[in-house]
Amino acid sequence: MTATITDDNVASAHRVPVPRVYRFELVKLVSQGRIRLLVLACWIAPGLFVAAVSQQSTLPSDTLFGRWMLATGWAGPLVVLGFAGTWALPLLVSVVAGDVFASEDRLGTWRHLLVAVRSPRRIFAAKALASLTVIGLLVAGLVCSSVVGGVVAVGNQPLVGLDGHLLTPSDAAVKVLLAWVCVLAPTLALAAIGLLGSIALGRSPMGLLLPALVALAMQLAQMLPLPVAVRLALPGYAFIAWNGLFTSPAQLGPLLIGIVVSLVWTVVATALAYRLFLRRNFTNLTYDRSGRRAVTTGLLPLAGLTALTVAVVAVATPSTGSGIDQDKVQQSVATAFAHLYRMQTKQLNRPAVTEAQLKATAACNKGGGKVAAQGPGNDWRCVVSWHLPGVEATGTAIYQLDVTADGRFVADGDGPKEVNGYFLVRTPNGDTPNPLWQFDGNVELLHTTPKG
Repeated sequence: MTATITDDNVASAHRVPVPRVYRFELVKLVSQGRIRLLVLACWIAPGLFVAAVSQQSTLPSDTLFGRWMLATGWAGPLVVLGFAGTWALPLLVSVVAGDVFASEDRLGTWRHLLVAVRSPRRIFAAKALASLTVIGLLVAGLVCSSVVGGVVAVGNQPLVGLDGHLLTPSDAAVKVLLAWVCVLAPTLALAAIGLLGSIALGRSPMGLLLPALVALAMQLAQMLPLPVAVRLALPGYAFIAWNGLFTSPAQLGPLLIGIVVSLVWTVVATALAYRLFLRRNFTNLTYDRSGRRAVTTGLLPLAGLTALTVAVVAVATPSTGSGIDQDKVQQSVATAFAHLYRMQTKQLNRPAVTEAQLKATAACNKGGGKVAAQGPGNDWRCVVSWHLPGVEATGTAIYQLDVTADGRFVADGDGPKEVNGYFLVRTPNGDTPNPLWQFDGNVELLHTTPKG
């Protein structure tokens, strides 16, 4: 029978305090060349990227807020956030949390560490806290670098929200920082999965890749036409739900659900990792985790958690199906058009008009009216109507919409040219495309926000 070292075996020995072990583990992490390189990249690369792109004539308009990078420095950090939630953060978490325990297996240093610390519980706490500290340092670098790069290169200008309304520079700053804070929840969930994979899979490379693979699977799930309850019940949804902060009123329902789900995943995955670590055999230098144990202690509990969160979200939310229907699309398009029409009016030095005076409405169909007007797709077509004070004729404009499964849409102007065609507008910050030509919007998947 093999022996397992636990706290009970070393109860009579002197135990090193957690803060001391934490400092030791933090120094070990920071001393690694790849970690130092990642820290340097996170604190420099985003700022250089935002500053460089903001000076180009061609912008990443297919990226959320990318079309506004020439107009305000607060668009750049949001472009970086979109990229970070998709690729950067899962990879960073994999490198840090996915290897923090497995590295001891590769080096064969578990017995030396236990002799020095004399407490598996303290080792687990110290390693988990050290990895979270490094991840926090990397995220802070992404935020600070992208904000500084954007504000210095472009300026502290107002930001256009996802419903077309203007956010003052101070409001934009608060919401940009809040959006980055919100994505910490799914980042913590991936970090907890990384700890679990590092312990359960040991020297196997799959332990290092597990957070990135889980994030990729959740991204693929978000691209599918899944029911809204399934979509919101995945922790990865919080990586995109921050979009709701940039509408008025803010679409907080999906964001709050995504944060809560992510935190639940964090607690459960961390508890599973802790339990598995305490049951590990430290006396056998050739010991490695079995695939069977990884499945029974990690995969199955998380699969059960997914089923439970889907059931809870389905019961707690009023929305069914995709959450995208004709009324929501029409409301979102009309609201964004009215806000952006006011912006265009100001830029062209025309008489001021309010949204209430415009009374903008939208009539939308899908597939030319041959299919049900619901769900995602690039075959949405909307006709926007509005009225100007003192003008009897009703103005109309046509838009082709590409609505994605997460509720985001891109509206492309299809005439008349003088309203939503492509032309440059001279502004104090330089020439910019007609704001009504193409614009981004967001359809709220839940019926939780009262319409203003």
